[in-house]
Amino acid sequence: MLKLEARPQPSKGWSYGSPLLALLCTVVIGVILFALLGKNPLSGLQVFFWEPIKSGYALGELMVKATPLLLIALGLAVCFRSNVWNIGAEGQYIFGAITAGMVALMADKTTSGWIVVAILLAGVVGGMVWGGLTALLRDRFNANEILVSLFLVYIAAQLLGYLVAGPLKDPQGYNFPQSKTFEAVTRIPRLFDGSRVSIGALLAVAGVVGVSVFLFRTRAGFALQVGGLAKAASRYAGFSSRRALWTALLVSGGLAGLAGALEVAGPIGQLTIYLPAGYGFAAIIVAFVGRLHPVGMVFSALLMSMFYIGGELAQSRLGLPKSLTGVFQGLLLFTLLACDTLVNYRLRWVRTAQQSLALGGVK
Repeated sequence: MLKLEARPQPSKGWSYGSPLLALLCTVVIGVILFALLGKNPLSGLQVFFWEPIKSGYALGELMVKATPLLLIALGLAVCFRSNVWNIGAEGQYIFGAITAGMVALMADKTTSGWIVVAILLAGVVGGMVWGGLTALLRDRFNANEILVSLFLVYIAAQLLGYLVAGPLKDPQGYNFPQSKTFEAVTRIPRLFDGSRVSIGALLAVAGVVGVSVFLFRTRAGFALQVGGLAKAASRYAGFSSRRALWTALLVSGGLAGLAGALEVAGPIGQLTIYLPAGYGFAAIIVAFVGRLHPVGMVFSALLMSMFYIGGELAQSRLGLPKSLTGVFQGLLLFTLLACDTLVNYRLRWVRTAQQSLALGGVK
């Protein structure tokens, strides 16, 4: 029989191999799922793994989806490495989009193009404010940051709904809950003609470099990680747990708010109730599949964006429900958690007593 046996130390090979095995398991389960739904499994795999990369335009759309996922995941990695469980990045993303959108709505045809900088800064500040609420309640009242950050997601969503159905509603929008379309001058500059890829992709790459330097090359980043691994050692070294809490949540909130600003002033172009796309929750999976490492999260963000695009194509071409995107995201996380067992344990074949007696009899 197979038995799990504890390893003397975690396996470095499986720490990198586990996400690949989890992806393989997700694909296998996906094939079975397509077959059970009466769809051609090859067609299902094609819309998820080939269509998003088959052309230059498709690759551009992949980058458009991956940009907010990567930015939010970078901030979450800072939190998770410091043992601060920020589950409410979706709320910080929404509030950052709200503050950025309010700045964008101030523009008119005479406004300078530099307002784009103000829009992005407003998104960062909005996300930091929303993340700072969680830090404040945790710091002053020892509230659980998991519950607080999660509840703030729904408050941000309700606030967005109120604004686009009330004070910010487009009077010429045929009563739809949305703001007026932003002026062209407020749009995030695009990198290529004929593609929706914007400077947000460059900001995401800069975020990868910045978070890498912060985590692995600065004293503040080292202090955060020590606090996450061993609080007693952190206190002994003189590192402040309060500073770590505020730093982690402000960095995470700021990056999520930046992602919201890039979305609302980029592909969407207005405030609308359809702004929340689940990026804040999907970025949790991106962070863990990428092993909380900035470089690893680049690849996991691209993979997750393939799931988003594949889900949309499966809905339009195969007649499958939109929820299939969430199914694949959940499968990837579930299989990753299962495969991560191999990092600390190994499978050993152990003979049962009956097998030993049978072998002994044969001898």
